[in-house]
Amino acid sequence: MPLPQPSFADLGVPSDIVAALKARSIITPFPIQSATVIDAMAGRDVCGKAPTGSGKTLAFGIGAVARLTGKPARPKHPRMLVLTPTRELCAQVASELATLCTSRNLRVETFYGGVGYGPQLKSLSRGVDIAVACPGRLGDLIERGSIRLDAIEIVVIDEADRMADMGFLPDVRRLLDKTPASRQTLLFSATLDGDIDVLVKRYQKDPVRHELEAEEDASEAVHLFWRVSSGDRVETTASITAASGPTIVFCRTKHSTDRIARQLDQRGVRAAAIHGDRSQKQRERALESFVQGSVDALVATDVAARGIHVDGVNAVVHFDPPTDSKDYVHRSGRTARAGATGVVVSFVTPDKTGAVKRIQRDLGMPAGLDVPDMSKISDVLGAPPQRKPRKEHAGANGSANGSANGSASGSANGTNRYGSGRSESSNGSTRTGKPWKQRPASSRGAGKGPRANGSDRGPSEGSPDRNGSGGGHKKKPAGAGGWSKTGKPGAKPAGARGHSAGGKGGGGQAGSGSHSHAHAGHTGGPKQAAGAGGRRGR
Repeated sequence: MPLPQPSFADLGVPSDIVAALKARSIITPFPIQSATVIDAMAGRDVCGKAPTGSGKTLAFGIGAVARLTGKPARPKHPRMLVLTPTRELCAQVASELATLCTSRNLRVETFYGGVGYGPQLKSLSRGVDIAVACPGRLGDLIERGSIRLDAIEIVVIDEADRMADMGFLPDVRRLLDKTPASRQTLLFSATLDGDIDVLVKRYQKDPVRHELEAEEDASEAVHLFWRVSSGDRVETTASITAASGPTIVFCRTKHSTDRIARQLDQRGVRAAAIHGDRSQKQRERALESFVQGSVDALVATDVAARGIHVDGVNAVVHFDPPTDSKDYVHRSGRTARAGATGVVVSFVTPDKTGAVKRIQRDLGMPAGLDVPDMSKISDVLGAPPQRKPRKEHAGANGSANGSANGSASGSANGTNRYGSGRSESSNGSTRTGKPWKQRPASSRGAGKGPRANGSDRGPSEGSPDRNGSGGGHKKKPAGAGGWSKTGKPGAKPAGARGHSAGGKGGGGQAGSGSHSHAHAGHTGGPKQAAGAGGRRGR
């Protein structure tokens, strides 16, 4: 008969932290938390092995925050450092820690790349108690002299095995060498062999090891391997998302991630893409849309396999099978987190059958492939969850649904989100192509309206410019018939390099809405027909 699970108060967690956890309906600790919190609060170095989604963030967070007492941090001198491999994980760890620090007035800040330095430098100048950082940006800040690590009391290395996979261990070692030898070091990882064991031996002092047993590691996810053709994968993904609700779809390449997100959106599945080429703001916006329920499917590359820590993910789809069993575990860990139930579906095309069988063998899973069967998902998850209504936007000629990928309809007055006068949706469908970008008004000259369809049009046809000032040039005074080679108004005689947009001025002639140029030796006559190969406005 298993022993009853102790409460956080039974573990000796301070009452203010217990209250903060209770406010989030966290009452009973998970196994990794029960095993490590007491040693962490005692100041011991801890080495914890547990799978993704087992509660490691609170395991090190509770113990570390409980020990941060006394004076607040000095400017540029944080007291606690948490190292994470990805930006998304960095932000999510900071959010978890902030809830524990509310009653203690401890400042928690994130430091990662892809965003400007300004806010980070400002926070450091005020003083940061807990710095949650990615190794690259932290190294840059140290080189700038914006942060020092000689006052660090506690160091946490989160997802250490992922750090090794991404090649960050040399940076991690350089950062740890800058911290005091008296620090407390907490290391958490899904594996503790190879490079991780070297890190443990070099930077931890007599660490207490806590490794969950196999039955405690067991995930509540149901793993399905479906035989599908390449052309059927998108449709099958849409059906899985409709049956399961919040779904993360993993692809191999950045290009395919964007393409699949568009294709799912066309099939009525609200999808957002997240990968390394997206800006940090785009990644945060996509992740927030997924968390809030305004996006049904998050399509991601492996950059997100360890970086996305979101509760309530019902399904994971391996659109492209991972390269090995380790990546399979990392991806699949996005669902069935913290004791919840989830489904993991792998698409197996004929050319990937051998690789998938090796993964099954390495993980001790039953071999074999099945045909797609949505009833198996319903058997695990029950009835499909109710979807959050899609927001409607009135367009010029109808309404279209916006999506987290950035495709949204025009406004009621016919001006779309990119500022052009044409409608994005002429038949009620969502536009997903690249938007036409309007040139700034300052580059078109005074009184010029927006140009339709991307053409370099000067004045409208009803009011031709008789002074020969081209609609595409800047700062050209009225009546200046020629341009010098430097692009500035010059005293070149008319006809040497004339320019006109709707009238005869200089040596060139152009029909309304187009540009052409005449060259030396052809005074008064154009060398090229208007609009037929003539140079576009500069």
